[in-house]
Amino acid sequence: MEVQLGGRPVGDGQPCYVLAEIGINHNGDAQIARKLIDVAEFAGCEGVKFQKRTVDVVYTAEELAKPRESPFGETNGDLKRALEFGQAEYEQIDAYCRTKPISWTASPWDEASVDFIDQFDPPFFKVASASLTDDGLLRHIRSKGKPIVLSTGMSTLEQIDHAVDVLGKEDLILLHCCSAYPSQYAELNLRAIPVLRERYGIPIGYSGHETGIASSVAAAVLGACIVERHITLDRSMWGSDQAASLEPNGIMRVVRDIRLVETAMGDGEKTVLPSEVPIMQKLRRVGL
Repeated sequence: MEVQLGGRPVGDGQPCYVLAEIGINHNGDAQIARKLIDVAEFAGCEGVKFQKRTVDVVYTAEELAKPRESPFGETNGDLKRALEFGQAEYEQIDAYCRTKPISWTASPWDEASVDFIDQFDPPFFKVASASLTDDGLLRHIRSKGKPIVLSTGMSTLEQIDHAVDVLGKEDLILLHCCSAYPSQYAELNLRAIPVLRERYGIPIGYSGHETGIASSVAAAVLGACIVERHITLDRSMWGSDQAASLEPNGIMRVVRDIRLVETAMGDGEKTVLPSEVPIMQKLRRVGL
């Protein structure tokens, strides 16, 4: 069970792919986005992810008109439009990532956004949990011929079954996820990772919205082929997703600990190691 993400196999027997979710934590500022890409690269992440919406399609006029104070204005629409990068910003992101050993992709929330992101030839498309039941969107993403990584937060097994039927299992990775922001540890249900793996027979990853790092490492131990975590420069920054994100030191520890655990897992064969022989000769009274 492997899927190629930008020429890199992801799945059984492969190192965990660590994806840094920038999302909207750039607060509409391309300079902050570049700093977050730098954080992800320095930490050892293999990819970064953004979100792309056609605001007037994803949200109703009534929703956009609702009062909502933010640094960008007095309505929800003012906020949503300010957080949305356009052609110029994504050209900068694409050019910047091409100078680094890191790829980028996005979660498109509507068909026009799929077409927009596709012009940059991303290694894969990410589908947000909120879009799991949007059959039209799923089919449009599949039509682009790219691997798909689908988060499964706030979804029943029956809804996931249907999404998998719509997409097909080829070049598909599911991410176990709790969509509460931030998630509580008692809500994470990491044991669902092997359950999904058994049910669908495809690679399964983990998308976390909790504040700590232990669960991400545990997810990798349980077989998560991708670990996705939101990142921020500072959790005290303005923004709805900042509190559920990891600061630079946090994402560095996630990557470090996942790699250490991968090394520690070994091959499962129980033998006497060469490093143990001197200790054995010194401490055992009787040897076989």
